[in-house]
Amino acid sequence: MRGWWRDLTDLVLPTDCAGCGAPRTTLCARCRTALAGSAPRRVRPRPEPAGLPAVYASAPYAEAVRALLLAHKERGALTLTGALGAALAGAVRAGLDASAGTGTSGTVVLVPVPSARWAVRARGHDPVRRMALAAA
Repeated sequence: MRGWWRDLTDLVLPTDCAGCGAPRTTLCARCRTALAGSAPRRVRPRPEPAGLPAVYASAPYAEAVRALLLAHKERGALTLTGALGAALAGAVRAGLDASAGTGTSGTVVLVPVPSARWAVRARGHDPVRRMALAAA
């Protein structure tokens, strides 16, 4: 019930940008650009553990992007699902493009890490599953 209620209130009540607080928009142009305005890139922890598979990110986890993800995850900003899913899809495509020519082929399956049941109940939705479905 919580999910459809949030969707309805998002349509009726004006909202502010979840990334920066700009009035009357759920995602302003500046924050949309921060999320998906540049090409996804490979990221590596330091030190990089042996055997770590290649990981790609659509944007650094900082400032507006961090605020957008937290708004979707913790505050149920479901209108961000499409933009977050598109950013995730771009990162997946970048990883696939980088692995092209390495002899790997076949079907790609995007599997979200399952959220704990208590977290899904508390939030009223499963944010990672929602983003994965939007990315697919």
